[in-house]
Amino acid sequence: MKYDVAIVGAGVIGSLIARELSRYNIRIALVEKCNDMAMGTSKANSAIVHAGFDAKPGSLKAKLNVEGTALMPELCKKLSVPFKPVGSLVVAFSDEETNTLKELLERGKINGVPGLEIYDSDKLHDVEPNINDEAKAALWAPSAGIVCPYELTIAAVENAVVNGVDFIRNFEVKSIEYSDGEFSVSDGKETINTNYIINAAGVYCDEIASLIGDTSIHTIPRKGEYMLCDKSVGKLANHTIFQCPSKMGKGILVTPTVDGNLLLGPSALDIEDKNDVSTTSETLSEILEIAKKSVPSLTTREVITSFAGLRAHCSKNDFIIEPSEKNDKFINVAGIESPGLSSAPAIALYVKGIILSKINAEIKSDFIEEREEPVRFRHMTNDERKALIEKNPAYGRIICRCETITEGEILDAIHAPAGARDVDGVKRRTRAGMGRCQGGFCGSKVVELLAKELGVEINKITKCGGNSKILYERTK
Repeated sequence: MKYDVAIVGAGVIGSLIARELSRYNIRIALVEKCNDMAMGTSKANSAIVHAGFDAKPGSLKAKLNVEGTALMPELCKKLSVPFKPVGSLVVAFSDEETNTLKELLERGKINGVPGLEIYDSDKLHDVEPNINDEAKAALWAPSAGIVCPYELTIAAVENAVVNGVDFIRNFEVKSIEYSDGEFSVSDGKETINTNYIINAAGVYCDEIASLIGDTSIHTIPRKGEYMLCDKSVGKLANHTIFQCPSKMGKGILVTPTVDGNLLLGPSALDIEDKNDVSTTSETLSEILEIAKKSVPSLTTREVITSFAGLRAHCSKNDFIIEPSEKNDKFINVAGIESPGLSSAPAIALYVKGIILSKINAEIKSDFIEEREEPVRFRHMTNDERKALIEKNPAYGRIICRCETITEGEILDAIHAPAGARDVDGVKRRTRAGMGRCQGGFCGSKVVELLAKELGVEINKITKCGGNSKILYERTK
């Protein structure tokens, strides 16, 4: 278990870095403390590809946001990940907020954001018929879009693994030793050796850095709660709708998702517990009331689930992407809060540049650029479905009725490179369990399929790894 580079953290940042580095003849390990990739911020965020007008000019956030957003459509195409260039609107409800739009417009121009324009009330209501009648103006950003962050992460890991990266699950880094130009990284049970470490551990970046004596990073978990609405109201917003931002972030948004749902949120609360992803009725009620300022027809009837995610906020208020002062072979990629997802493709290139300045690496002649598109039965025509079922009858058995997900798709998810090992892993790869019933009908069948395909007892299957067992033992 000797590597040239070990990447700590299989969120969207670490995963895309792994994919970029897999272009070269270097040995790479992507280590993740959880049972799957995309288990932190990458599975619980706004899924917005931001245009880049919000970040402070001259900052890494501004530079990498604009660059990453430009790269995102082509990257998603190569990895067969859904991306929709819906654009975004920042809505003003007063003359003061209209002045804020003008400031954002000028900042965006400095940052190099293309196509920015301020819509008056008539134009705004023309493109968003369900917007509040009191809305006075909006900043239109056509380069913004939406993507599925966990699908992007999964796709990046699959492509990286196909190109030779070792994805090591359930490896929680607890100690790092450095001797004779090499790191020894241990989870208390096993050890891997590596010449370089890339610290992409999200809210835990400060703790990983401290293992080499680097105390320069202080990560503040900023919790954001969300509400997800049924597809029946997905058309209430045609674009991502923001209200004017504050010092705590971009505020409560209303946005369509790539799958046709409607997402509301997030809140913003700085907390201490890096594992606290709880939601509260009080906060969710507040989110709905604020969201209704943008789209008044929203109600609780359409909400099918709620969740929370943690943003890795740092006091520097900018991305930290640089070698550690304690050891220049240890690369910190920290403070990657919003617009981290938007910036991710550019961050991967930025970090690749740092590594290649230190390692003399050759490009692989057999690098596989694209990921094969997974079967998405729900999007097929009836003729396409018939032909597929004739080849493999498993695609003719519907497991998740809400989302029209077949047994064949679930088997594909389990047997893919770095495939699903738990119920939530199947859910993120296929959408089985993401519909109106939230897994009430399909959940038990997914458990059965996982047990059978992985060759384990059914009571060994978990919801999301660890001790999250669904069945404990057989009854008499």
